[in-house]
Amino acid sequence: MPRKTALIYSQSFEQFSYGESHPFKVQRFRLAFELIAAYGLDRLPGAEVHQAAPVEEERLLSFHDSSYLQRMREFSSSTEPRADFLYGLGGAENPVIPGFYDWAKLGTGGTVEAARLVVDEGYTAAFNLAGGYHHAHRAKASGFSYLNDAVIAINLLLERGKRVVYLDLDAHHGDGVQEAYYDDDRVLVISIHESGIYFFPGTGFDNEAGEGSGYGYTVNIPLLAHSDDPLYMKAFDEVIYPLIAAFNPDILVTQLGADTFRTDPLTRLEITTHGYSYIMRKLAALKMPWVAMGGGGYDLMNTARAWTIAWSVMNDVKIPPALPAQFVNSISAMGYPNRMLTDAMHWADEEDRNTALDAVECSIARIRKLHFPLLIGSTQ
Repeated sequence: MPRKTALIYSQSFEQFSYGESHPFKVQRFRLAFELIAAYGLDRLPGAEVHQAAPVEEERLLSFHDSSYLQRMREFSSSTEPRADFLYGLGGAENPVIPGFYDWAKLGTGGTVEAARLVVDEGYTAAFNLAGGYHHAHRAKASGFSYLNDAVIAINLLLERGKRVVYLDLDAHHGDGVQEAYYDDDRVLVISIHESGIYFFPGTGFDNEAGEGSGYGYTVNIPLLAHSDDPLYMKAFDEVIYPLIAAFNPDILVTQLGADTFRTDPLTRLEITTHGYSYIMRKLAALKMPWVAMGGGGYDLMNTARAWTIAWSVMNDVKIPPALPAQFVNSISAMGYPNRMLTDAMHWADEEDRNTALDAVECSIARIRKLHFPLLIGSTQ
């Protein structure tokens, strides 16, 4: 069967700002798309670029509370400063700016369209760059996230009778998605992230495993600061990959945050494009229908490089490790020194690495003891 993929994009992704000093810069969407285009990955046989469109509010009600949506609608149309901290709206984290609700619906619509293309039209993979707002709760904005596009899209897949794996690679725990499916065995929720011991949102420990019929179907792999490429790949190979294979979902949904990288200004993990590329290739080897969305990433060039790698892997295209010359000329004028798409494997300093290794090995052992008998044992 021929490969058929879709990249979801819109120039309107950039027509919003969280504020000059806010770490979330929407310019990363354009930068990622420009790098994809510089490699010619927007013109591949069987690959299409689809324009995002806002999600219908009725679909948002599959997860979000109607009073929360009403408050966002009201605040979004106001020209006066507004805040309602009961709903997490206002302040530095989730600013209330005219039009913010429409902008959030556009990103969510992109992820819903990606899911629809995969489940209804047989696309091999669909990737929404402006998705991955995994911190949004049923009735509260959180962590730069107003609407939880992952949950809204997964709910569409569940309506179609599909079993889903949700894999979250962002440096921050996907707490909003965990909330949605904590008691649901139709979705295997896996999040590998920087430990909540000292890091937002303060959740995602390996003893958070679900409840009721969903017990065992929530899997968290918390990583200590300075976890590097080999530790990241170790956790993936020893826990994530076998669990996905055992669950054998109809559709794979991934949040591909790039804030795990060692030069990200908000995090303390030490992943590079080497470890990220490895995981993308392993996911592609599963040969499952794949819905992908962006996520975190506060070093714009890291994000552009990561999502270009992800899109190339989804299309089974190998691209040169050096950035295209025209793209280098463009980013040089903006002050970026980057010249390479791919990095060499990175090891953290020995003392930091040993501490992180001990922690991840303990987590792997606990996960194998708790989750493997439930998920892998049940397949034997």
